[in-house]
Amino acid sequence: MGKKIFVDLTHPFSADIPLWPYFAKPKIDTMHNLGKSGVLTQKIDVVMHCGTHADAPRHVMEYEFDGKRARYTHEMPVDAYCGDAVCLDIQVERWGLITPEHLEDACRRANIKPEELEGMVICLRTGMHLKFDDSKEYYHYSCGTGIEAGKWFAKYKPKCVAMDMQALDHPLHTTMGKNGGPLGMNLNGNHGIPITDEYIEKFGIKAFAEFNKATYIEQFGKEKYMEKFGFLEDHNLEGTWEPCHKYMLGNGIVGIENLGGDLEKVVGKKFRFMAFPIRWYLGDGSMLRCVAEIDEDDVNDVPERKYSYGSI
Repeated sequence: MGKKIFVDLTHPFSADIPLWPYFAKPKIDTMHNLGKSGVLTQKIDVVMHCGTHADAPRHVMEYEFDGKRARYTHEMPVDAYCGDAVCLDIQVERWGLITPEHLEDACRRANIKPEELEGMVICLRTGMHLKFDDSKEYYHYSCGTGIEAGKWFAKYKPKCVAMDMQALDHPLHTTMGKNGGPLGMNLNGNHGIPITDEYIEKFGIKAFAEFNKATYIEQFGKEKYMEKFGFLEDHNLEGTWEPCHKYMLGNGIVGIENLGGDLEKVVGKKFRFMAFPIRWYLGDGSMLRCVAEIDEDDVNDVPERKYSYGSI
């Protein structure tokens, strides 16, 4: 056994960090500088859902599934963000929806049973972290989770799921598609048409129905919709809008987005995971510094991650 080392699993933060499509750019200003004042003092104006960060339940819901008011960041237990962890290597196609089959295949290759995940931290490595940039490839065309993955997490009860993607849901489950009522952006993709239309051209209307309530009901009927999404609807939550977010956070499972850094060094490995938010009273989420504590002899032999976006 070698000594324990720390592996950084966090994207570096700067004013040029890639941002989710409708977020304002971070503003970093210098109040004092060394030449004039003898000290360096900076201030930051930033959305907390920027780069590597965790969502609080209050970010997406008024009530958790136990009937209590959804918790803010300061109300989440500190140990919800750390613990024994495993990094699952998810093999899924570009723009693909991650299913329980993908998760169980990854568990087999990591030599862990789903039943052993209770109380652990799961890190999902899809490879999207290597594409982290201000690009449609990272945001619009990311793979991602949905309601079936959310139900799977709720069944096996990890304490935290950290994903190397733009969100805890597939982009078409977010407001990048047609979800969220007036928030729905239905952004254009690489071919000058909305990504919803592009997805339908590529995969068909029945596949797209998974991401849009009205389309699902048109294609399969209200009864089938309620069979699949009814639990969320019964809790006054739109079923196709960020369903994995809601299944996780509504069941007290911490969700971390934009996992990155040297994630390749721990793919398929077990380790100790640590990530703590600021103790923000009434916070809706928080940027994080995520790290893995792992035996140095167990680290994958891959080069250290180099970043090229913005000014880094």
